[in-house]
Amino acid sequence: MRFGFILLTSILILSGCSLQKFALKTTSGLFSYGIEALYSEPDLPIAETAIASNLKLLDGFHLADPKNKDLLEMLAQGYASYSLAFLEETQPERASLFYLRARDYGFKRLQQTKAFKNGIPEKEADFARRLPEIKKSEVPALFWTAFAWAGWVNLNRDKPQAVFDLNLVKAMMNRVLELDETFFFGAAHLFWGSIYGSLPPLLGGSPEKAKEHFDRAIEISEDKFLVAQVYYARYYAAATLNEELFDRTLLTVENAPQDILPGYELMTSVAKRQARDLQAKKEEMF
Repeated sequence: MRFGFILLTSILILSGCSLQKFALKTTSGLFSYGIEALYSEPDLPIAETAIASNLKLLDGFHLADPKNKDLLEMLAQGYASYSLAFLEETQPERASLFYLRARDYGFKRLQQTKAFKNGIPEKEADFARRLPEIKKSEVPALFWTAFAWAGWVNLNRDKPQAVFDLNLVKAMMNRVLELDETFFFGAAHLFWGSIYGSLPPLLGGSPEKAKEHFDRAIEISEDKFLVAQVYYARYYAAATLNEELFDRTLLTVENAPQDILPGYELMTSVAKRQARDLQAKKEEMF
C-alpha cells in the first residue's frame, strides 16, 4: 500500500509539468469563449475593466506556457484591441506601449511559423522575402501583429523608426489581403483605406484608392461592422472635404441598432463613441 502511494506520488511529480501544460491548453480554450463574451458586451466601462483584468490573467498563463500559440495570439489581439478601443484617443503614450507589447507577443507567435522560425529579420528585403511562406491558417497571427505595429506607427509618425516600420506593416497587410481579405470583417482593407486617405498624393496618398478599400470592407461586413464607416468618414469624406457625406455616414453609425452585428456589440459601441468624437471635431477638419 505504501509502495503504491509512493509510486503514485512520483508519477504525479514527474508528470507535473505535463499536467500543468494540459491544464493551460484547456484553459486557453476556455479563454476563447471569454473573448467572445467580451466582444458581445455593449457597455464600454464594463468591457474596459474586464479586458484589462483578463489580459493580466493571460500574461500569467503565458509565463507558465510561453510557447502556447493560442495564448500568444489572444495576447496580441487583446492588447492591440484594448489600445484602440480605450487608450489611443486619451492616453496615446500608454497606447503606444501596449501596441508594442501586442506586437512583441505577435512576433513570438510568428517565430513559430516556418516563415520566421529563424527570427524576425531586421532588413526590409529579408523580412518581405519571408512573408510568402505565411499560410492562410496563420493569418490571425500575422494580422494582429501587423495591426498592433500599425497602431504604434500611427501614434509615432514623427519618429524616423516609424517611417521604416510602416513599410514592413504594409507588406504584412498585403499578405493578409492575399490570403484572406475577409479576416475580421476586412480589417486589412481598413488599414489600406486609412493609409491612402491620410497621406498626401506626393507621399502615395490617393482618395480614390482609399474609397475602394473602404467600400470593400463595408461590403465584406454587409454594412454591419460600423468601425469601417467611421474610418470612411474620417479618412475619405473628411479628406475630400465632403461634408454632406461625413455627416450622413456618422449619423448612420449613431442611429444603427446596437445589435446590428450580433456577437460584436462591443465594436458597435466603440464605433458609436468614435462617431460622436469625430463629429465633435468637425470644425477642425473642414
